[in-house]
Amino acid sequence: MRMKQITGKRVILREQRDEDAQFFARWYSDPEVMFKCGFTEPTTPEQALETIHKESPDADWYTVTDLEGRIIGETGLLRMWPAWHCTDLTIIIPDPADRGKGYGKDTINLMFELAFMHYDMNRISIGVVGLNTPALNFYRSVGFKQEGIQEQGYYHNGEYSDFIMMRILRSEWLEQIAR
Repeated sequence: MRMKQITGKRVILREQRDEDAQFFARWYSDPEVMFKCGFTEPTTPEQALETIHKESPDADWYTVTDLEGRIIGETGLLRMWPAWHCTDLTIIIPDPADRGKGYGKDTINLMFELAFMHYDMNRISIGVVGLNTPALNFYRSVGFKQEGIQEQGYYHNGEYSDFIMMRILRSEWLEQIAR
């Protein structure tokens, strides 16, 4: 069962709405965001709206807002494999002005709880462009561990980059929150 809204200390994760499409289209067409997220084409408002309406039994997506309801990004679990207790995670906070304020950490903590406790997952994976050093540092700081490298697995603007595979296990997360 999907949650309609999850409230944290700094953010609210809520169901995606039609009016969110303009935010996503604007930011997902920004060249820097496209690079960091692996988007190969700009996103139109119509494409963003189509994505919002797409039903997927193996995914659970949320719009991230601050506590006043201002959109700051999106997050989701995708490729959920209940039989294997594994899922992938995504989080995008595209505006540099919204980074470094604790929104990402609060979002990740809510998603860890959702995946590990609500969906009974044992493992969460994330893939990160190797050139995106701030993201790699952030994911390490919240408990992700590097488990593999797809050498030159990413190509952007005439340059190859490694694609870093990371993961966190439920036991590691439980140990982390017990501290």
